[in-house]
Amino acid sequence: MKHLFAPAMVALSLTASSALAFDIDALSDSERSAFRAEIRAYLLENPEVIMEAVAVLEQRREAEQANADVNLVANNADRLFDDGFSWQGGNPEGDITLVEFIDYRCGYCRKAHDEVAELISSDGNIRFIVKEYPILGEASEQSARFAIAVKQKLGDDAYKLAHDSLIKMRGDVTPKSLTKLSKSLGFEAGNILEHMNSEEVTSEINTTRALARDMNISGTPSFVLQDEMLRGYLPLENMRAIVADKRS
Repeated sequence: MKHLFAPAMVALSLTASSALAFDIDALSDSERSAFRAEIRAYLLENPEVIMEAVAVLEQRREAEQANADVNLVANNADRLFDDGFSWQGGNPEGDITLVEFIDYRCGYCRKAHDEVAELISSDGNIRFIVKEYPILGEASEQSARFAIAVKQKLGDDAYKLAHDSLIKMRGDVTPKSLTKLSKSLGFEAGNILEHMNSEEVTSEINTTRALARDMNISGTPSFVLQDEMLRGYLPLENMRAIVADKRS
């Protein structure tokens, strides 16, 4: 029964105020043994109590994390919503702001891409901010650098074209493949590729990484929806429900 010991202790700790309303240290050895035997017998006869206690503990932890995330968003609001460089789309005057930390080589970011676009398009009143957060290796780094270089050199409309293309790009990310992508989008490849390793591009990436570190963001996609952190991929209908809840 060793595997039940930790959950059993959870169950006991959650009911300590009522179950241990007396001083257990005042019990004799025989009374203490009998008390422990009764608890063990009860848990063996009612093992579902252990899982119920674990579920309650998990709910409490989730609530604590949610409260901590609200504070993180509030404390980092300027860096999230008005950093002066992150690309913004959707409705700039929208009543809801959605921020996404993205890595172009992340499978779930790719899965979320079209659904986020549909959410923003169909809603019409959401401001959307993209944070370039490459965490999955060199291909991620080069993709983000290319996107930022395009934005800095050619502007927001060109960035959107590059962004939508990079999220669907297959194969290796190399100077050759990025040159080919540039030409397909009508960009002059030489200036973009040369600018990718500039201090200006590096500064944006490092600033976003520092923000992600301060907000305990270690994976992508990660979202901030108004005042709430959404850690990981969420289906379109779930995001719509959260948006509706924010407005209500």
